Amino acid sequence: MILLSIHNLSLPIEDPVLKFLLVLIIILAAPLLLNKIKVPHLLGLIIAGAIIGPNGFNVLSRDSSIVVTGTTGLLYIMFLAGLEIDMGDFKKNKWKSLTFGLYTFIVPFVLGYLGGYYILHFSMLTSILFASLFSSHTLIAYPLVSKLGIAKNKAVNITVGGTMITDILALLVLAIIVGMSQGDVGTEFWVKLSVSFIVFALIVLIVFPIIGRWFFKKVDDKISQYIFVLVMIYLAAMLAELAGVEAIIGAFFAGLALNRLIPHTSSLMNRVEFVGNAIFIPFFLISVGMLIDFKVFFKSWETIEVAGIMLVASIGGKYLSAIATQKTFRLTKEEGKLIFGLSSASAAATLASVMVGYNIILSETETGEPVRLLNEHVLNGSILLILISCTISSFISMASAQKIAESDNEDTVSGDSHEEENILLAINHEETVERMVNLGILIKAHSNTEDLYALNVINEDKNESSVKNAEKLLHQAADTAAAADVKLQALKRYDNDVINGVNNVIKEQKITDLIIGLEDEKGFSPSFVYNLYNGYLQNDDVNVLVYHAAQPLSTIKKYAVMIPENAHKEAGFFHALLRVWNIARNSGATVAFYAPENILDILQKIIKKANIEAEFIIMNTWQDGEKTAAQLKDDEALIILMAKRGMQSYIPRMRLIPELLNRNLNDNNYLLIFPFSEYDKNSPEIRSVGNHGDFVEIGNVIQKIFK
Repeated sequence: MILLSIHNLSLPIEDPVLKFLLVLIIILAAPLLLNKIKVPHLLGLIIAGAIIGPNGFNVLSRDSSIVVTGTTGLLYIMFLAGLEIDMGDFKKNKWKSLTFGLYTFIVPFVLGYLGGYYILHFSMLTSILFASLFSSHTLIAYPLVSKLGIAKNKAVNITVGGTMITDILALLVLAIIVGMSQGDVGTEFWVKLSVSFIVFALIVLIVFPIIGRWFFKKVDDKISQYIFVLVMIYLAAMLAELAGVEAIIGAFFAGLALNRLIPHTSSLMNRVEFVGNAIFIPFFLISVGMLIDFKVFFKSWETIEVAGIMLVASIGGKYLSAIATQKTFRLTKEEGKLIFGLSSASAAATLASVMVGYNIILSETETGEPVRLLNEHVLNGSILLILISCTISSFISMASAQKIAESDNEDTVSGDSHEEENILLAINHEETVERMVNLGILIKAHSNTEDLYALNVINEDKNESSVKNAEKLLHQAADTAAAADVKLQALKRYDNDVINGVNNVIKEQKITDLIIGLEDEKGFSPSFVYNLYNGYLQNDDVNVLVYHAAQPLSTIKKYAVMIPENAHKEAGFFHALLRVWNIARNSGATVAFYAPENILDILQKIIKKANIEAEFIIMNTWQDGEKTAAQLKDDEALIILMAKRGMQSYIPRMRLIPELLNRNLNDNNYLLIFPFSEYDKNSPEIRSVGNHGDFVEIGNVIQKIFK
């Protein structure tokens, strides 16, 4: 029966299993084949869509299943752009993004208007809508750039921010022209459009984070969390359409809204990127390819003329805008090319505007033919524009992104020594395992995907159940890390004394950071405090972190960081500070530093090189810091840089901190960091900086390690 049905197969294929199999084969084969000849696989997917689509060999029709999945892919691209943007850098570069957004809107718009009005002799309304087609762009090459690890580059940040601005302006022009063509533009129109857009933005940017924070606190199930993200994307897209703008703007705003709730190094982020890049985004590219019809360009010279003007206005306008941005902000040549590459692709908003304009009929000719706002020559020309602009975008983005990534790698590995990082999680209780692994992933360097260890010490006198429990905990830790694409090395050790077991592993594995989790009920018990000061802290060359988790890390809005006087003189100060910086960078949370003025000066020098969202508050006495800690609000967390007795930064009142935390912060997250007190003989680069007190270079060193 199956053989018979295949024998009678007709085109386009209707069998859902065969359709999906064919699309998956294309998604699988395109990168494998094209990477060998250095052609971006994004382009391959578009060409494959053109070949198998209704205008090619008609193997597949562009039916509702393709459109729905492809639309999800388009929304996904915009969502990821908003989700992965570094909010600290975004705020720092907001005026640059605004400037680029205006450049990339105005220059192509002017070229398009001149071409439409004076060369093609369109009406004024048609010329304005025609010009707006070239002002918007689709970040079709963004997944490619993100994969190379330069999503936080200044040029990428500027382009992503500018995309939001130019797409909003282009789509607003579409809404206005459509209204004018239908005679609906008046005071009521402008008020309705303005109010609806403001309400939409407020709902997504204010209400969505509140809902998201509540959901992630209450729901631990990983699948439910991912489905929740999809719901937020589509809900924001729907609200955008209700407000009178395109769904892609809603998806981008949803990414901004959830930016701080999905840490960049988390397992949820890994799932979001994986599913998008594996399924939804390739479906979108194939669906775009299905629109391409090469035959139309052999039927009419007018279509070729319109297409030529569209290409000059769009590609030329985007190139001039990118060069103007590069010159204005003194970016490198490769960063200028990357801006051009990312912004040169026209697909989503352009296609949406063309289809809307094509479907608006202004009148009829004497023969009964419809007079459309945008004629079929513009529609066909837009298809060629999509193909050529996506081709240019893919090649230029890949070439410039690779050069920037190589340059970054050269900067990172320059010098004879590097920051060593071996993080050990001492796990003993099931309820703390996932929290500790998530913290370890958050504080580690982005490039460190293997030097994370989890240890469970088994008393030699314990029975077989202890061994099974240890294996269960270690397996849970390894699974949690694997979900974030991090390889965790599970260590099981037999020893009569837990502290001795941990200390021996520290020596064997050259551990730089030890994370210890506090139980919810016990907190700082007298026995734990004794073991901490008389056991774990005896390791002079290890950074010790004591962690209490009352809620998921992703739901923390703000960290208060208390730094005692003379802390900068300690051997491990900058190593400990790097952990704080990683928490801020990877989680997107705001950090408030409470420290003496001289230390705040050092921090402000660092932030110029390695930007995070931070505020600096002078802490004159340690008692002031304790009052601040006791007044933490919900969704705020505390980080304290501690000191061992005998260290220069030690303050006698530090012995009261466990009691303070037990009394006031049971419902808040807090982290105590005890920096190491001695240098290794082969001290890494950052420790050498701290040792010599060369504060000028601190920012450069930390910036290298972040990369």
